[in-house]
Amino acid sequence: MDTQILLDYLPKSEGLLATWQLIVATMAVFNTIQNFATLKLTSRLYTGVPSSSITALQARTFAVWTLTSAIIRGYAAYNINNKTIYDMALLSYLVAFGHFTSEICIFRTAKINLPVLSPVIVSTTSLIWMLRQYDFYVKH
Repeated sequence: MDTQILLDYLPKSEGLLATWQLIVATMAVFNTIQNFATLKLTSRLYTGVPSSSITALQARTFAVWTLTSAIIRGYAAYNINNKTIYDMALLSYLVAFGHFTSEICIFRTAKINLPVLSPVIVSTTSLIWMLRQYDFYVKH
């Protein structure tokens, strides 16, 4: 397969943040699909509660949130210089960070393990990166 065809679909902006947004959005789409299909991976996130507490309804709700985040971040990948879209993507990472942090520290439904650390690391890295690069991407 010609790799140039794939490269033509990547965001066309300076820096790597837009590509990162696309990678995270793509991973979120796969996470959405698995949340609609099975409870197995969702159960690995919320290990602080009995497995019977993790329902198909909760997984589908999480899937919809994840898909919404994927759309926002995917749109940001191709519109990284748009202040409104940039701000929405940044806030989506703040919501994700707040969710997982509160589930670990306040509600204690999640324990620190690899499945939980992954979204915490992605949201934290993305927040810091986006805040530090705000003026580079968003032209006032």
